Amino acid sequence: MPELLRVDVIDRFCADHPDWHVVEGVLVRATTAATFPAAIALVDAVAQSAEEMDHHPDIDIRWRTVTFRLSTHSAGGLTPLDLDLARRIDGLVVTQD
Repeated sequence: MPELLRVDVIDRFCADHPDWHVVEGVLVRATTAATFPAAIALVDAVAQSAEEMDHHPDIDIRWRTVTFRLSTHSAGGLTPLDLDLARRIDGLVVTQD
């Protein structure tokens, strides 16, 4: 099981990745796509990447706004897996623009 991250590691990640923030122990990012189909394409791309990692985010789609919530449920908090997936999501959001 992955080890939980220290608070200073999470804070540094959020400082370096300002689109991400922590809400109630969960890493959260929202992004707005140009169109609804673009939002769905982003979700599909993230789903494929998450499946490769065997680490799956909670995803909420509201028209063009997609919100990702990351936490390693089996560990009871944030682990390196969450930061790795967040970085992948960041890369996918950029390629969708």
